[in-house]
Amino acid sequence: MKKLTVLSMVAAAVLLTACGDSATGAEAKAATEAKSESVKKCNAGKCGEGKCGGEKKSATTEAKDAVANAAEKVKAAATEKATEAADAVKEKASEAADAVKETATKAVDSAKEAASEAADAVKEKAASAVDSAKEAAGSAVAAATSAASTDAGKALFAKCAGCHGADGKTSAMGKSAIIAGQAAADLEKKITEYKAGTRNVAGMGMVMKGQVGGLSDADIKAVAAYISGL
Repeated sequence: MKKLTVLSMVAAAVLLTACGDSATGAEAKAATEAKSESVKKCNAGKCGEGKCGGEKKSATTEAKDAVANAAEKVKAAATEKATEAADAVKEKASEAADAVKETATKAVDSAKEAASEAADAVKEKAASAVDSAKEAAGSAVAAATSAASTDAGKALFAKCAGCHGADGKTSAMGKSAIIAGQAAADLEKKITEYKAGTRNVAGMGMVMKGQVGGLSDADIKAVAAYISGL
């Protein structure tokens, strides 16, 4: 009876051990199959859990990657906008520079034109002033020459006054015509002829030749002008 009881217990232990091993093997097989399936899903991108065999990224890493990607996009967009803004500024600056250059060119042209007009006006005024000065100088020279000629003629007429009178209105020896006021050209001709001895009016040829024989052409012109003015 005792032996039978021991054998029964041994048999029960063997059965329990066999069942435990069988359950453990089944669980291991199920775990292996589940892991294999999980790896397959992970490789196919179908993981539904936070981790996939230790190879799937964590949510924090994914967030960091997303932020980095967003930052790169923002940086690229900002760079593009900055480039566009810089190009716009360059274009506006170029247009402004062209406008300033055009305005400066117009101002320079206007200044040149005004300077040219001013120079022409100055030249015209200067030419007019020179002409006026020449005219005034000519008049002054003529007046001075006339005055000098008059003085010279008056001095030369002094020796004629004895016969023709101080005013030239006396008939020399009661024979000659009044000489005062006669045309200067006629007087020059007559005096020149008396000097040459080719003129003899009322027998006065020799007397007149003696009076005017020493006169030069300039003297004759001067005395004739003076007598003409009497």
